[in-house]
Amino acid sequence: MQNTENMPRPDIILVADTVAREKNIERDDIFDAMEVAIQKAARSKYGFEHDIRAQIDRKTGAITLSRYREVVAGPDDIENEAAQLTLDEAQAYEPNIKVGEFIIDALPPIDFGRIAAQTAKQVIVQKVRDAERNKQFEEYKEKIGTIVNGTVKRIEFGNVILDIGKTEAVLRRDEIIPREKFKNGDRIRAYVLDVRRENKGPQIFLSRTCPEFLAKLFTSEVPEIYDGIVKIVSVARDPGSKAKIAVKTDDVTVDAVGACVGLRGIRVQAVVTELQGEKIDIVPYSDDKAQYIVSALAPAEVTKVVIDEENNRIEAVVPQEQFSIAIGRRGQNVKLAAQLLGCDIDVLTEEQEQERRSNENKVRSQRFMEALDVDEMIAHLLIAEGFSNVDEIAMVELSELSEIEGFDEDVAKELQSRAKEYVEKRDREFAEKSKALGLDEKLQGIEGLDRDMLLTLAGKGIKTIDDLADLAADELIELLGEDVISIQEANRIIMAARQHWFDAEEQENAEEK
Repeated sequence: MQNTENMPRPDIILVADTVAREKNIERDDIFDAMEVAIQKAARSKYGFEHDIRAQIDRKTGAITLSRYREVVAGPDDIENEAAQLTLDEAQAYEPNIKVGEFIIDALPPIDFGRIAAQTAKQVIVQKVRDAERNKQFEEYKEKIGTIVNGTVKRIEFGNVILDIGKTEAVLRRDEIIPREKFKNGDRIRAYVLDVRRENKGPQIFLSRTCPEFLAKLFTSEVPEIYDGIVKIVSVARDPGSKAKIAVKTDDVTVDAVGACVGLRGIRVQAVVTELQGEKIDIVPYSDDKAQYIVSALAPAEVTKVVIDEENNRIEAVVPQEQFSIAIGRRGQNVKLAAQLLGCDIDVLTEEQEQERRSNENKVRSQRFMEALDVDEMIAHLLIAEGFSNVDEIAMVELSELSEIEGFDEDVAKELQSRAKEYVEKRDREFAEKSKALGLDEKLQGIEGLDRDMLLTLAGKGIKTIDDLADLAADELIELLGEDVISIQEANRIIMAARQHWFDAEEQENAEEK
């Protein structure tokens, strides 16, 4: 192939247009690939140490070949004599040139030998392949969060490889619904979970077990969801077994649950069939959290709900005969309800709740009796009025204490005085003990750790916020005791301790920018 400088090359234009059309990629990407190929062939002739660049006119196909030499300040700055020259040398060519600019020399046309032509072909093929892969990546990246259809191409180590049109996708073994079996040629619907750029092309990962797959299936089956009249609030799944989906609508004329069920259950049945018989509870969402909890725990009947906003926990009380229904087989019903609500749920029978309240009151009563030096009757009166600890009595308005039946102003003053003395003494002792143990003040600021917990941790070597951050949740539970803290509370405390790491990292990134 003869390359003549600045001579129109309609054959170049024809090749670029043909390849761009056949491969469905940008015409400029083909020209870029050709320029790289020509540069590579020219460098193989003149020497790879030279900075040789090729340009193709996008309208005429004319090829321009040039050598670039960078201008540096002096001889000590030259790293490559073939691609650099000093300012003094450069000014002999161009008097006004500056350091950092380039001397550009036109090169004569080159003849492509067999090896050079083959090299150029390889570069073009590789660049075209890269452009195709990049286009596929961008195309499928936009499909994350959607459902695609595919045909089983092969099965590798339990992972299903699907042909989804222009490329392949992977349905990993742990993203397949349990007991689901596929064979070559089967048609499958799956949710696009992730798309990653890799050397061999975009890797597309699918899922049939994620909650989002269930939500998208309902969106395709229920026109009211697709149109935004009915909204999916939350989804919880035990793939292949049971799921709960919470829905709501702001349109009072529309029954959100009924729309999802469909006439004679046709809509929900279509989703159940796709999910291999997975049972689906459709839960009506309510802004009244207690009502929402009751609906989420259906089919169990809940008689009482206690919400602990601070610790993100819910206590649901049910009759004895409803306990097993509320828990569900292998704890499935309460687990899905907890996922749906995004909080922990403790299910108690009415008898268990009554016994626990009684035990809590006994412990609380004993603490009041010891701290305030009062009898059992006064302690019970304080509990009945809603006081849970001595700090509340020390801080409350005196008028609230004096209004308690059987109390007068003198009794109220004496109780508050004793409460304040107790709190001051306790805080003083804690300060002395924490100082003696070397307890860091920052650790004392972690929400969820009381004084007893802090002293226990300090006694076992956890004295700084970094010591706590280095722990795993099960290690923290082992240090404090299973009856003191739950796994969810342990995780929250540890994440709070690690927050300063994340803050420091963000600050470093901001400073680098």
